[in-house]
Amino acid sequence: MRVTRRTIERISRTATLGGLFLSFLKIGLVGFGGGVAVLAQIRMLTVRKRRWLTDSDFAEAVALAQSLPGTSAGNSVTYIGLRLRGWRGATVAMSGFILPSMLMMIGLAIIYKHLRAFADTQRFFHGLNGAVVALILVTAWRMGRNILTKRWQWVLAVLAFLAVAILDATVLEVVFAAGLIGIYIDSFAEKQLARLRGLRTIVTRRRARARLRLARQRRTRRLEFVPRGLPRIERANEFDEEREESTTLRSISALALAMPLLAKLGLLLTLSAIFLRMGSVTFGGGLVMLPLIESEVVNTHHWLTHQEFADAAALGQITPGPVLITATFVGYRVAGTLGALIATISIFLPAFLMTIAAASSLRRFRNNEQVQAFLRGVAPAVVGLLIAAALSVGRAGVHSWVGVSIMALAMFTLIRFRPNPFWVILGAGVLRFVVGLLLA
Repeated sequence: MRVTRRTIERISRTATLGGLFLSFLKIGLVGFGGGVAVLAQIRMLTVRKRRWLTDSDFAEAVALAQSLPGTSAGNSVTYIGLRLRGWRGATVAMSGFILPSMLMMIGLAIIYKHLRAFADTQRFFHGLNGAVVALILVTAWRMGRNILTKRWQWVLAVLAFLAVAILDATVLEVVFAAGLIGIYIDSFAEKQLARLRGLRTIVTRRRARARLRLARQRRTRRLEFVPRGLPRIERANEFDEEREESTTLRSISALALAMPLLAKLGLLLTLSAIFLRMGSVTFGGGLVMLPLIESEVVNTHHWLTHQEFADAAALGQITPGPVLITATFVGYRVAGTLGALIATISIFLPAFLMTIAAASSLRRFRNNEQVQAFLRGVAPAVVGLLIAAALSVGRAGVHSWVGVSIMALAMFTLIRFRPNPFWVILGAGVLRFVVGLLLA
């Protein structure tokens, strides 16, 4: 029995592709709460149970994951799979981690319309929305305690909040602007002046090139002339024009038949482009991406209403895995099952590729001064973006004093007792459901 046990333990500590997939599939099934809760489960599996990594290796994985766009849990899973079995290991580990929550979200999106038809379920969603607002505010408060230590960081956080909440600026603009401010503050004085001189030189060169192009265009215009035999050439080409017209009619008819397919393809490409852009530039985790997703799918493209987006954010919190699985709900509502698959892959793909690229040159990435300066500027802005996200979700999902009371109670519970957020959100929905029955 001892020999058999040792053999089983040795096999379990061997990181095969199938073992990676099944191990992270289990975490994807039970990884409720997101963030720190999921990272604790990943550490328990990889360090304590399987002994694939040491504590220092796991700390290195988390440090790298938090320095990249996307979610810290998803980036850590990618790094661990890459370290153990290369890019194939990273692929199967991330697939197993995302698959359960994606399938659950597709199922919830399918029955969502039927659930919203009943008043009782609307009360349940009302409670979920209040707890989600509380979770976002508590996350912003905890991040702010550690990040906002200087005056310029407070100013940057307030400006980020005002830019999104009042001026309707996009999150991409705020993130890039904050990162540039961080680089500017970090490299103040001589480095900044040298960059400004370099920019002036580039602008001067471009202006000189533009003047040369304009001069050349003026010379070519002077040399242009109209040939006298142009009418005769047009008469000779009448038959060719008739043939071209018939060909054009045929192509138009074929295009009309293919229009539904092209429209579907264009919608899928638009959906993919939007989520690829979100996944590649948004730092700070899934909660920070909520205002960006809402800006695109609600305000710009009008695919969802504010209430539907608030419900999607709540469902993303009560399902296991990362909060970014909200993209699956959006993709299904826009383009069905195929849209859900494309949205899910697109939102996670940029961070997946960046993690693989950064892991191969970990020391150079972590020691890069410009990257660290950019992240120091983005971090305070993330706090402001979280507060803006809470305001946006609260406007859409919290409509009465009962919802405000549940939100306050959820905030107190999260701050005082630090439970798993999954139970707080689910309990808020049940509490709102019971209160609705009592007040009815």
